[in-house]
Amino acid sequence: MPPPLAEPSVTTVITTPAQAPAPQILVITPVQAPAVAPPEPLNTQAPALPDVVTALLTYSERVRQLSPGDLAAEIAVQGDPGNAPLRQMQLALALMHSPQAVDTARALGQLQRVVGSTAPEATPLKPLARLLGYQLMEQRRLEDSLERQSQQLRENQRRIDQLNDRLEAMRAIERSLTTRPPTAPNGGRTPP
Repeated sequence: MPPPLAEPSVTTVITTPAQAPAPQILVITPVQAPAVAPPEPLNTQAPALPDVVTALLTYSERVRQLSPGDLAAEIAVQGDPGNAPLRQMQLALALMHSPQAVDTARALGQLQRVVGSTAPEATPLKPLARLLGYQLMEQRRLEDSLERQSQQLRENQRRIDQLNDRLEAMRAIERSLTTRPPTAPNGGRTPP
C-alpha cells in the first residue's frame, strides 16, 4: 500500500489597506513523503535438512523399491521400535508401503508416537511425522470411500441380477402363453 501523501503547505500573502488592492498570491510548497524502504526479498533457499531426515528419506526410497516379500521381511526386522523416534519413523515408513489396511493403521500409530514424543531426538522428526500422518489419514479416508463405493456397486449389481432374473421369468411366462394352441369356445381344442 503506498504511503499517504502529506498535506501541501499553503502560504498566503496579505496586503495592507493603504496599498492598492493587489491580487493575492498563493504559494504552494509540496511536502516530500518520507522514504519507504523497499521490501526485503524472500529467502528462496531452503534450509538444509537435518542428516536424520535425509537418512529417513533415503530409507523410504529403498523400502519403496522392495518386493512384497522383502518388505514383509523388513517390517519383521524392524520389530517393536520401543520409544526410539528414529526406529518408529523407520517402521512407519516401511508400513506405509504395505498394501494391507492394518499396516496403514499401524504406521499412523507409529507416526503419532513420534509427534507426541518429548525426546530431544524426536524434534527434527516431528514435521515429517506430521506430514506423513496427514497423508496417511487422507489415504485411509480415500480407502474407506472406495470401499463404500465398491459395496454399493456390488449391491447394485446384485439388484440388477435379481431384476434380470425376474424379467427373464416374465418373458418365459409370456412365451409359454403365446405358444399354446387357442382353445375352442366349448372348451375343446380346435382342429389343426
